[in-house]
Amino acid sequence: MDFSLTEEQEMFRGHIRKMLDKFGGTQLAREMIDNNPENLKKVYTTLAELGCSGINIPEEYDGMDLDALDLVPTFEEMGRSLVPGLFMETSALVVPTLKKYATEEQKQQYLPAVASGEKLVSFAALEPFNDFSPAGIQCTLVQQDGQYVLNGTKTLVPEAELADAFLILVRTNQEDQEDGLSLVLIDKTEGMNIEKLSSFDESKHVAKIEFNNLVIKEDQIIGEVDKGWMQLQEGLLYFNAALSSYIVGAMESVVNMATEYAKIREQFGQAIGRFQAIKHSIVNMKVNLEIARSLSHYANWVVDTDEFDREAAVYSARTYATEKFIEVSAHNIQIHGGIGITEEIDCHLFVKRARYYDQYLGSTPFYQEKVVSSLGW
Repeated sequence: MDFSLTEEQEMFRGHIRKMLDKFGGTQLAREMIDNNPENLKKVYTTLAELGCSGINIPEEYDGMDLDALDLVPTFEEMGRSLVPGLFMETSALVVPTLKKYATEEQKQQYLPAVASGEKLVSFAALEPFNDFSPAGIQCTLVQQDGQYVLNGTKTLVPEAELADAFLILVRTNQEDQEDGLSLVLIDKTEGMNIEKLSSFDESKHVAKIEFNNLVIKEDQIIGEVDKGWMQLQEGLLYFNAALSSYIVGAMESVVNMATEYAKIREQFGQAIGRFQAIKHSIVNMKVNLEIARSLSHYANWVVDTDEFDREAAVYSARTYATEKFIEVSAHNIQIHGGIGITEEIDCHLFVKRARYYDQYLGSTPFYQEKVVSSLGW
């Protein structure tokens, strides 16, 4: 079965690549390291003008009503340039969750704004000293006097300074440790105490958010109360399929970087690309890239179906891509030698992003367990 992209999708990829190259490619990530998001905001505005923000949003909410596979060119090109920000969290996690579980009023409030590029949404799940599991969520949402009160702390929240709203996983039932959680979508308010944290990948900003008796309305709860963890799993399928595409784009950039450097770097009077050890390393990198690409394309196709291997395909793509991104980034450093760890060239940016995603919204072992479980092993 052929899962290669269509001619129209490849043409669309070309437009996105040309636009990102005009903004300097990985220069966007370097600017975020320097806390300068102005060009990144312009990129997001341009992506919205190209229609990227509304690709998987239904037509009645000003979108194109296309599938996850149609987002693949966008995510691969963003990965190629290591574009930071919240496009993936918004389009591949929040949008599918709203489409499946939100009320009509909630969809009308958020989906057109996302499609137009007016709203970016971050996701707040992790808490200090806790893991990514139902038992690790202790930030509470309690009903008091006819209203809901939110208390607790979320940490490692991505790009909080760029977010217009937050999808938050909170505990609404202390007795149910298997779930007992709910999803809440709230706009950024002054009642949130947001503190920037240090990140291993300096181009991906993270923050701690404290909620102290923050009052929210019932219509800000997404889906069924006490079923938030179960509902989140659906969103995570779409997100991990998208993440595998982003990583494929980043891997392609790394492989091209290593290949080009092997052509121009000389040792003993010849290009190092002529040495067998370098040849083997680059060939292995390219094989890993193409396997990851095939898994990613299939994952983004199957996630919109009811195929029996839907979960296994998505989480296999996520785990394989994540592991091989780390591997090819390390090989790229080795091929470049000492210059590979300097800040002047981009090798280190990809190494850090690979490690960042290794633990993002669940670790690689976490998703390997999900592959095993989904296959009934």
